[in-house]
Amino acid sequence: MKHSVNCNFYSYWAIFFIMFIVVACQQPSISNSDQTLGAMLTESTAVAKSVGIKATNNDKIDGMTLVAPPKPFSSNPFLKLKEIDVNWIGIIPYAYTQQGKPSVAFGSYTWQWWGETVKGATQSIKQAHANDMLVMLKPQVYIPGSWPGGMDFDSEEDWQKWESDYEKYILTFAKIASEQNVALFCIGTEFKLSSINRPEYWEKLIIKIRKLYKGKLTYAANWDEYKHIAFWDKLDFIGVDAYFPLNSDAVPAVEELVSNWYPYEKEMKRIAASFDKPILFTEYGYMSVEGCAGKTWELEADRSILKYNEQAQANAFDAMYQVFYEQDFWAGGFVWKWYPDEFAGPQRMRKDYTPQNKMGEQALSKWYAK
Repeated sequence: MKHSVNCNFYSYWAIFFIMFIVVACQQPSISNSDQTLGAMLTESTAVAKSVGIKATNNDKIDGMTLVAPPKPFSSNPFLKLKEIDVNWIGIIPYAYTQQGKPSVAFGSYTWQWWGETVKGATQSIKQAHANDMLVMLKPQVYIPGSWPGGMDFDSEEDWQKWESDYEKYILTFAKIASEQNVALFCIGTEFKLSSINRPEYWEKLIIKIRKLYKGKLTYAANWDEYKHIAFWDKLDFIGVDAYFPLNSDAVPAVEELVSNWYPYEKEMKRIAASFDKPILFTEYGYMSVEGCAGKTWELEADRSILKYNEQAQANAFDAMYQVFYEQDFWAGGFVWKWYPDEFAGPQRMRKDYTPQNKMGEQALSKWYAK
């Protein structure tokens, strides 16, 4: 009898175990990348509370890049951004490298704009936090007449000299990011040749940054660079400056642009899964001109002769959001760009990337409000 009871006992547990396995297998699976993004956003909420920012229900980074102004803000630039549901601000304290010269100039030069300086960037961060916005601090190197992706040097000595200068620059702002409790720090932008050919430098730099700064890290890779980065596993977001050439027609329909996006979207989804990291558009945007969804880097040089067209810009924004906004692997992004106090003036802003006072502003606001 005792033996019979034990058999029944084990039989019951065997049946229970089988039922448990069946039920568990029927549950919808959650990818690791989805869990990673969720955890990051939860941590961002904690950061927000630590600096007195009110929490929101939006789980996307609805960001805007703020152009560093030449002088302190004459009015609060964040009020209008809050009206269109922007919840993150990208702040860019520029440094400068001259073509062929292994140096990085920043911080203490009288010719730099106020928003590019340590003092100006710090004040910008504080004001963003005071207006309930999280911050990505994105120190960025400007090379007059060129771009960082083409930067190269003839000797190893010159490379090491530039890298030493860049380290001082980036660690200066990593310290500020730590002191100001910045939620996200970008370690570099579009250094295509350097990131691909000298990844060891970047991996060592990441280690040094993490000793100073405990928040989230990303790198802003150009649209044709991100697939070749070897150190995404050392970062928290796969950063992409998403100026993908989609369609060079004057004013392509939203449906056409959505179709143009799909090959790129498929590849980004694959990369996100392979590294188990979410994709973040560290920059994206379109000029308000005909053909703006094509090769934007070529359009910039021809803006004076291009036809102004707000609808083209609005369609490009709308198509991008239709493709990505509901995707779990896509964390959100930062629109390029917004002029505080509209300091650039209407003539410059008219055909520029900024969506200010244009149909593009309405297009992105519709999605940011979700």
